[in-house]
Amino acid sequence: METFSVHGAPSEYIASDGILNQLEDKLKERGFKRVLFVHGVKSWAAAKPFIPDFKEIRYEDYSYSGECSLSEITSLTSLVSSRSFDAVIAVGGGKVLDLVKAVCHKTHKPSVLIPTLASNCAPWTPISVLYDEQGSFIRYDVYPVSASLVLLEPRILLQAPIEMLIAGIGDTLAKWYEADVQMAAIPNKPVPLQISHYTARQCKDLLLEHAEAAIESAKKGVLTDDFLKVAETIIILGGMVGGYGDHYGRIAGAHSIHNGLTCLEETHQALHGDKVAYGILVQLVLENKWNEVKSLLPFYRKFGLPLSLTELGVLDITEDRMNEVAKKSTIPGESIHIIGDITAGDVNRAVSLLEGYTRNYSI
Repeated sequence: METFSVHGAPSEYIASDGILNQLEDKLKERGFKRVLFVHGVKSWAAAKPFIPDFKEIRYEDYSYSGECSLSEITSLTSLVSSRSFDAVIAVGGGKVLDLVKAVCHKTHKPSVLIPTLASNCAPWTPISVLYDEQGSFIRYDVYPVSASLVLLEPRILLQAPIEMLIAGIGDTLAKWYEADVQMAAIPNKPVPLQISHYTARQCKDLLLEHAEAAIESAKKGVLTDDFLKVAETIIILGGMVGGYGDHYGRIAGAHSIHNGLTCLEETHQALHGDKVAYGILVQLVLENKWNEVKSLLPFYRKFGLPLSLTELGVLDITEDRMNEVAKKSTIPGESIHIIGDITAGDVNRAVSLLEGYTRNYSI
């Protein structure tokens, strides 16, 4: 019987209007006396008005470089080790949360995560995606310990850019397609895989049902059940797929295509979830699931998810550049090989077929 490593959830998670008013009390419950806030410029500006001044706990703050890179991890690890912080609090999107998780793993410190975007499952998972300083994907690491505390203030997420929410929807939609291609053929799933497969299906179903209303709520700045349901689908359900499914519930073809695209500098401005959403379509072409591609296109078009390389910002589409993407997508160890023995030539053909299919698409 195969062994599965389950990372089901952070030690504590709360989503509530005004929850950051309880932050200091929650830190005191854990015995923390000195903490470091790590954030970006925009994320700190978004969250600071919701965080009351501490009365007892001492804190410092650190603004990161904008990339979860090996050099940034090394720099922050040195700071945390030298200043004897009891815990590190990440405030921001996926990259700063991943940075703090990596540093806390190296320093054996507990992490507290305060997401400012509903754009991926980083607040839930003990995983960091690592990039080089230019933003090109290197690898992802899985840690043995999850976050000590995750606090979700819905009003912060509500004021985030709409495109980040849409990218989060694209990234989370991939949970179904990347998990199902691995689990559908397993006849007698252990209970953790049953949970993972079910939550992956919920990712797709809930997004298709509630995404439109959630985006409207965000545009109006009005907190609704639809918005919170979509935010928690992205963060919680998205995280549970890999948390319970282990390697069966993490990534497959869509994320490999994302990783391949990062070798093109112009895609660095495209959001992670947008590149993954395009990767879903390429994966489906590789699986020869054209009916599924066709069924997704109206959803993509309605919310502006990319149907083509051009919509990702790639205007110089040459054979050499596509070969580069295809080769990076299919290097040994890439998750695309879960689908089968996929070659760079297979990816090239799939991208070409998809580009031709979607070129003149309209609802």
